[in-house]
Amino acid sequence: MAAGEAETAHIVRSVPPIGSDPRLLALRTALDRLRGDLRGYPARLADREIAERELMALEATLADGVPDTGALGESLLLIAAAIGSVSALAPGVHQLRKAVELFGVPHHRLPCGWPGGH
Repeated sequence: MAAGEAETAHIVRSVPPIGSDPRLLALRTALDRLRGDLRGYPARLADREIAERELMALEATLADGVPDTGALGESLLLIAAAIGSVSALAPGVHQLRKAVELFGVPHHRLPCGWPGGH
């Protein structure tokens, strides 16, 4: 095994598999759903790129194991703000919020009309 392969193998072994932590599985599922919902939403969204970038950033954090709660909360707020009050995307944002809360991120009330807001 080459030196680079050995280092990669060590890194892969040190990251817990997503299936071993139900919070990671819930977050992965929510990210996949919202990414698909966003991809399938045909209308123009002014901040679509911001939402897509944050979804990719959250996806990248899964590779490192349990994500930082501060980063999770910040990404969730950026995604909710970028998507706005698009009712077609609200269920996916709500699922993402619930998945983020599993990591102990405090529940912040979103304004009425925002995805996941009451």
